[in-house]
Amino acid sequence: MEFLTVALAVALPAMVSAFSQGWATTRAMDNMGRQPEAAGDIRSTLLVALAFMEALTLFAMIVAILIWVKV
Repeated sequence: MEFLTVALAVALPAMVSAFSQGWATTRAMDNMGRQPEAAGDIRSTLLVALAFMEALTLFAMIVAILIWVKV
């Protein structure tokens, strides 16, 4: 049961993060196509958002490791 908890603690945030990053990138590319003059601002905002999404995934992995070693 413990391994199932760890697997879900890693897999679910990873899948949601991957979906969210793909969606955010798609929307950013669409908006850059519509407003090329704002491409720099959109790109920088996208990079910050992607970093936060990835950080949440890494935090979930750390929590899974802590569950696994029973801290």
